[in-house]
Amino acid sequence: MQENNKRIAKNTLFLYFRMLITMGVSLYTSRVVLNTLGIVDYGLNNVVSGVITLFAFLNSSLGTATSRFLTFELGKKNRERIRKIFCTSFNIHLCMAIIAVLLCETAGLWTVNNVLKIPADRLYACNVIYQYAVFSAALSMTGVPLHATIIAHERMNLYACLGISDAALKLVVACLITISAFDKLITLGTLNLFISTGMYIFYHIYCKRNFPEYSIAVSREKQLYREMLGYSTWSLLGSAAAMLKNQGVNILINIFFGPAVNAANAIAFRVNAAITAFSNNFTVALNPQIIKSYAANERLQMKNLIFRGGRFSFFLLMTVSIPVLMETDFMLHLWLKNVPQYTVIFTRLIIILALIDCFAYTQNTGIQATGKIKYYQITVAGIYMLIFPLSYIFYKLGALPYTGLSILIVLSVCNIFVRLYSIKKQLEISIYEYFVNVLLISVIVFAISVVFPFLVHYYMISGYLRLITVVLVSFLSSCLCIYWLGLKKQERNKVNLIILKRYEKIF
Repeated sequence: MQENNKRIAKNTLFLYFRMLITMGVSLYTSRVVLNTLGIVDYGLNNVVSGVITLFAFLNSSLGTATSRFLTFELGKKNRERIRKIFCTSFNIHLCMAIIAVLLCETAGLWTVNNVLKIPADRLYACNVIYQYAVFSAALSMTGVPLHATIIAHERMNLYACLGISDAALKLVVACLITISAFDKLITLGTLNLFISTGMYIFYHIYCKRNFPEYSIAVSREKQLYREMLGYSTWSLLGSAAAMLKNQGVNILINIFFGPAVNAANAIAFRVNAAITAFSNNFTVALNPQIIKSYAANERLQMKNLIFRGGRFSFFLLMTVSIPVLMETDFMLHLWLKNVPQYTVIFTRLIIILALIDCFAYTQNTGIQATGKIKYYQITVAGIYMLIFPLSYIFYKLGALPYTGLSILIVLSVCNIFVRLYSIKKQLEISIYEYFVNVLLISVIVFAISVVFPFLVHYYMISGYLRLITVVLVSFLSSCLCIYWLGLKKQERNKVNLIILKRYEKIF
């Protein structure tokens, strides 16, 4: 157990190093791209790429199945079956990539040219970048088994390096389009395609050299096909729901409000991606251990990981979110020269949504480890799928653009109760125990942490001084509340021991 905790800590450090660099580079890159393309082209790039997601959502469900099966067998140390799983998974993803390309080149292409609101003079450019996005999506789908293998083996140092490399290359792309003499939107799509292709080739080379299970051949494991596809069938519902939550609503925004509002939505999601990286990196490092604990029948260890993962994910996200929620307007104007209308409210709503959803990550992993996900996916996905028809109805009645996100927050709260029931039934974890030790503690810590930053925000005049003060007060308030209220006694003792060791090394 001690060795597993050290591995989780080490992997988390790798991922946080990756996150700090990629977040800074990504935010700067977004600013350069927005200012170079303009609000309309930036919004068009986002919504056209989103059409691909509508037809490539198979990718996520199959990726979940691959990751679960590989990690589970690694926990049981069954090397021969791991090789069969990788080979079978690659075959499945290749077939699904072909299906996704066919869907994209028919229904997807029709959507771009006949449904989306695209200015006539930008239609050609949008069709070009759409084709680039289709090819990139196909590469991404067939690369899922490679990514899953790296995560299952917990090679987070490589994962971190590749993430940093990808961010650095995209920064180079952003700089190149500012001096490009050609159509800047097409130039952006072309250069991003080169990056995707290069990364895909590297993944293949690395996996072939480092993992004995790497095998690109025709798999004849009929039983394994049935198991993985059966699991993926129910994961497919979750992927479809996630697609409707994000890109489905994004397309509705384009239809009802145009590409400028798409730009606001895209910026808000970019800010959210940067913030949620603080908690997501922790769960990426934690999830393999949850599945391996279940496979080794170490149920108490698995429960502790799920509880700790839920609390710590929220605390990490909360620490970053509070100052951003307070100073959204000032931060956005500081980051971007031109802030599209509705960006501030979009950003705040998406951060609130992320705080609600962050408990789900470790819960989902625990349920996926059991392999019994049918009723869980039907219920959770069914509730989330309501977002598309409800948003359409409200937009049709004249609702404001951010109404879709408001509806999504309500649906996410409903799914909290569904997940509590599911972990009780599937994992025999007490609803009361999870509620008291994770949810209630998290709410109390957040409510107290936000008081002092809010007072600073309310009484000080907007500007750099208030921003710095809010950030510092928020960080101090959050750390103190987490330490005294959010941590268990044993966890506080470990923190004290770490601080004491660092103090002794310095002095």
